[in-house]
Amino acid sequence: MGVRDGAARDIPSEVYRDAAAVIDSAVRGDRDAVVGAFDAAVNRGGVRGAYDVACCLAATLVGDDVPAGFAALDFPGIEQARYDARWVARFVSAYANADAPTGVALFGAAMADGQLSECLVTLAGSTVATLQRRGSGA
Repeated sequence: MGVRDGAARDIPSEVYRDAAAVIDSAVRGDRDAVVGAFDAAVNRGGVRGAYDVACCLAATLVGDDVPAGFAALDFPGIEQARYDARWVARFVSAYANADAPTGVALFGAAMADGQLSECLVTLAGSTVATLQRRGSGA
């Protein structure tokens, strides 16, 4: 999230490779490979590595045309959704609003709740669905 909040930092190239591996695995529907790609990011860069990959996916979901200022994202019925879907909506919202502290807090909460893997798999699936929708012109 550092890139969006004005505190640009060097993102290691392996983060982008890991994000590409996550997306490729999600396109194939290979849940285990998605988790494995995130695990590889953790093995290389600790939890921060997985967080950076998640931010790359959020950036892909949000796209390039983000207006400056607060972005209100509409997620009807979000409070009734599963944990992972609520987490993705909130994580992407935090990214869109360049709210790194909230993104980090969400990441930590999902870890503490034992839900991080499921949340990251859902984030990967949402990213692929968004890319496919953009590719179809919808």
